[in-house]
Amino acid sequence: MKAIRRITVRPVLPEPLAPLHELARNLRWSWHTGTRDLFQAVDPGRWAASDGDPVRLLGAVPHARLAELAADEGFLRLLGEAADDLRSYVEGDRWYQKQSGGLPAAVGYFSPEFGITAALPQYSGGLGILAGDHLKAASDLGVPLIGVGLLYRHGYFRQSLSRDGWQQEHYPVLDPHELPLTPLREPDGTDCRVALALPGGGRLLARVWQAQVGRVPLLLLDSDVEENGPGERDVTDRLYGGGSEHRLLQEMLLGIGGVRAVRAYCRLTGHPEPEVFHTNEGHAGFLGVERIHELAGRGVDFDAAIEAVRAGTVFTTHTPVPAGIDRFDRELVARRFGPGAELPGIDPARILGLGTETYAGGDPNVFNMAVMGLRLAQRANGVSTLHGRVSREMFSGLWPGFDPEEVPITSVTNGVHAPTWVAPEVLRLGTRHLGEQRTLEALAVGGSDRWDAVAEIADRDIWELRRELRGRLVDEVRERLAASWRQRGAGAAELGWIDGVLDPDVLTIGFARRVPSYKRLTLMLRDPDRLRRLLLDSDRPVQIVVAGKAHPADDGGKRLVQELVRFTDDPRVRHRIVFLPDYGMAMAQKLYPGCDIWLNNPLRPLEACGTSGMKAALNGCLNLSVLDGWWDEWFTPDFGWAIPTADGTATDEQRRDDLEAAALYDLVERRVAPRFYERGPEGLPDRWIEMVRRTLTHLGPKVLAGRMVREYVEKLYAPAARSGRALTPDAARELARWKSKVRASWPRVAVDHVEASTATAELGATLVLRVRVALDELGPEDVEVQAVAGRVDSGDRITDASTVSLKPVGGPDLDGRWAYEGPLSLDRTGPYGYTVRILPAHRLLASPAETGLVTVPSEATAEAAGVLMR
Repeated sequence: MKAIRRITVRPVLPEPLAPLHELARNLRWSWHTGTRDLFQAVDPGRWAASDGDPVRLLGAVPHARLAELAADEGFLRLLGEAADDLRSYVEGDRWYQKQSGGLPAAVGYFSPEFGITAALPQYSGGLGILAGDHLKAASDLGVPLIGVGLLYRHGYFRQSLSRDGWQQEHYPVLDPHELPLTPLREPDGTDCRVALALPGGGRLLARVWQAQVGRVPLLLLDSDVEENGPGERDVTDRLYGGGSEHRLLQEMLLGIGGVRAVRAYCRLTGHPEPEVFHTNEGHAGFLGVERIHELAGRGVDFDAAIEAVRAGTVFTTHTPVPAGIDRFDRELVARRFGPGAELPGIDPARILGLGTETYAGGDPNVFNMAVMGLRLAQRANGVSTLHGRVSREMFSGLWPGFDPEEVPITSVTNGVHAPTWVAPEVLRLGTRHLGEQRTLEALAVGGSDRWDAVAEIADRDIWELRRELRGRLVDEVRERLAASWRQRGAGAAELGWIDGVLDPDVLTIGFARRVPSYKRLTLMLRDPDRLRRLLLDSDRPVQIVVAGKAHPADDGGKRLVQELVRFTDDPRVRHRIVFLPDYGMAMAQKLYPGCDIWLNNPLRPLEACGTSGMKAALNGCLNLSVLDGWWDEWFTPDFGWAIPTADGTATDEQRRDDLEAAALYDLVERRVAPRFYERGPEGLPDRWIEMVRRTLTHLGPKVLAGRMVREYVEKLYAPAARSGRALTPDAARELARWKSKVRASWPRVAVDHVEASTATAELGATLVLRVRVALDELGPEDVEVQAVAGRVDSGDRITDASTVSLKPVGGPDLDGRWAYEGPLSLDRTGPYGYTVRILPAHRLLASPAETGLVTVPSEATAEAAGVLMR
């Protein structure tokens, strides 16, 4: 019979075992080997059956076993040491506490998904895994983050395959009481709730759950509460599900409800209020609107509130394509705000103005979440150097008149949390040679440019480790493949061949990621016959492990999965190439270490970063990738191979795929496989091992999430905190009034005349520029007049520009014009040019381009000045 209701009965631990509760509820166990070993010792069989989830384990251990452990002095000693270690980790000073310079008291970090551990399935792919690694690294460094997200009762879908290889989705129901979560409670013991107003007088209520990620609290909002109607209960039903209205409500709950949850958490726990709010992708952009609403309640007008909010906000974009950004119909958004709905004291038109695509090429009927994120953040970044450049071009319409390289979007290249992703076998090897504390510090905190101590590890030890990891992957693949085939309807008599799948001595290539078309899951199938020859080569065979999920609504992605699965089902090659369904964190932690090569072949430059290759590299796996994302930034032949791209404008998509697939086959056949199978005097692949060593020595420190979070602190969080403190309500009002004055005058600001002293155009000579400008109601204190100079291309565009500030000479003339003057050094040979521009200037601006206003000479003025020299 089927139960009509399900409840979770929690175990009552004997008093001596009480610290197990704290250890299980703090997700530090997910990356701390000692704590996991302790839980395994509780009951090894049930630990394996619980998939390494301490909460499930403690709910399954018989009372007799708990009583036995409560009397076991050896176990109690280990338990006490683990509890003391966690307490020291949580309460002691770490990197952040040893810094100076007015760092923020706290940072609110908002993301629609968080990949912390497979035991808390609240992620779909790279964005969530990155967010999880960000929290873990912040914890290791002592950065006072508060994470904010949503609790999805169905999480992201589980993937299986039909008999013919079509992706099927399953949405298991998650019970928060069975997850490593605790409800946030009010002093009277009731659940902490946040509420959003709905049109027509209704409310959307959400309970706040807390996960503890080491030192970092993660608040997750859950709309599945009894007081909500059926539609409202389903707002947090699943990640990236539903239509536009559903997604809009999710993002309002994440942003607006998330700020309210942070305020409640700080009120209830005494945690410092965030001075900086970090919006991880546009989904959480409404957090800025709620903060404006808070300031409005204290008497700050809308324009001043925008300035105050912007000063303390950081926005990170992970999206290199416009299709990856949430965009809503303006009228849909308008209905959710104003009288009778949310934020009734704010004119909905002002809110709509934050996200409307009012720039050239935009759609004024669309509300763009990334545009709102950029308009409400004084600091923004992409997630690799190349992606920063792509983002500046992609969003350049918000800063008209500026070259893309001047758009105020910087970059912080992603990193990965090494203690989570480095295999235990790799950690043990490092510990044996370097010592436990030195190894853990290097992986968690980083800070060095090179790991020279890797040179102390013998070649044979490295190679034996690589073979051990490959062998473990072979076992994992066979087990998962058998389970997949049983799900597809195969009987036991059909599965004998699985015992021969993969070989621990064969070159192993891994490819695992989401399956949008631009990641090109099936590029390896472009020439099936040539791929078969590579797989079945008698002297230098190759084997490939593939995994990936297509979005449930993406039939094109599902067809790519099916095409690959049908190839892997071929009896001729199925022992050499496999597709593993249900890619997730648990699989990834076995897959990255076990591969020799990590393959990545997106359409350049559509990969924002691509952190899976970083995780593989930390385990001694070499990368074979298109020069995109982080690989474009850090590739050298020491670390792997770059797949040539055919991205010229004259090359159509089909031709491009043909060329790049051929380049991929050539690399594997002529360079990768020969290097792997080549043996030196000691019977070892010396040159391969040297590449592994260089990967660990030089690349390892770069790809750490600890390095990434330190950069966020130094480049973005600390400056944002200083700006936020400077933008008091009075200062914010002053800045808002100044911007209003500048915008009103700017149509009449002009460069009237430019002249230069005659000089021979020789290297080292100096021109003296004299400029006359009209400033309308503005004065020299409101603007900066610059000369911009550099080489010019064939279209007379200045490249590699440098700027020189010109100084005002005297007061305004009778016509109200101001004279400016300054020297311009001719510091390079060849075609050279200059121009002059006027920018708004104020001490509280973070960037000269912040206002998006710039004035340059008219064509007539430029021609009269003779601004080109050849």
